[in-house]
Amino acid sequence: MKKKIFIDGKAGTTGLRIEERLAGRDDVEIISLPDELRKDPVAKKKILNEADIVFLCLPDAAAVESVSMIENENTVVIDASTAHRTNPEWAYGLPELDAEFLKKIEGSKRIAVPGCHASGFIALVYPLVKAGILPKSTLLTVHSITGYSGGGKAMIADYSLEDRSPLLDAPRQYGIKQAHKHLPEMVKITGIDNAPIFSPIVSDFYSGMEVTVPVFKSQLAWGGIEDIKKIYRELYTTPILKYAESADESGFLSAAALADKDSMRIEVHGSEDRILLVARYDNLGKGASGAAVECLNIKLGCDRAKTLVI
Repeated sequence: MKKKIFIDGKAGTTGLRIEERLAGRDDVEIISLPDELRKDPVAKKKILNEADIVFLCLPDAAAVESVSMIENENTVVIDASTAHRTNPEWAYGLPELDAEFLKKIEGSKRIAVPGCHASGFIALVYPLVKAGILPKSTLLTVHSITGYSGGGKAMIADYSLEDRSPLLDAPRQYGIKQAHKHLPEMVKITGIDNAPIFSPIVSDFYSGMEVTVPVFKSQLAWGGIEDIKKIYRELYTTPILKYAESADESGFLSAAALADKDSMRIEVHGSEDRILLVARYDNLGKGASGAAVECLNIKLGCDRAKTLVI
């Protein structure tokens, strides 16, 4: 029997990509509300409780409100907002980190999809902290370059204007108050003691992401660059998330290398003394919709990469 899927907020970039990935599948049926009833709380509560699986592609407050309407104990919620990512009662939707993360997703009816920037940072830092090569007390910095689709419809519209501001022609750093909403999950999931200095940058391309965490060898508790590569090589082996050796493009690293894909590539560059940890993926793929659909596939017990673009 097909599972009924309701995408709450399907008109946004994340919701549209989820719907696109689910199109044509024979194991799910997407149910929806007529446009005139989308803001009717009675109709919305009814469909939320009729669904087997609900994707939330909403602002935080709206996501919390939708969860509060669900009374059906069998309904699975996969939330793409920030609202529940640090809630210990929710599974964190990055199953590649280790068996415990996967097991919690398999057994939970509440799953929080990681933030786009946070996905790369956590994939890079968590295994090194777990292995003890990177002390929890290490002070880290991270910069992340993203396509403008990460800013949602308003930012997409700004970049699409014919007479747009010339300021949009160059990369723009944001989150400059060091209070970005992804920081809490970066700290909680990796287990580090201090939030990193985080410099996100939006640039003039639609989608794609490159997250870089630089570390000095002197910051490591043991080992060096080859040991870091070995940790990633042994952990990240799936088509969705894998370690790649010598993956640069003639000395360059494009943030659009995995645009339109749902996979993530982990790389290590630099020297023995100054090491660059790099994650490249699509902010709408493994950074949002792709991760959400992967969690759905886990819940359905099918191939985790089913209908994902790898």
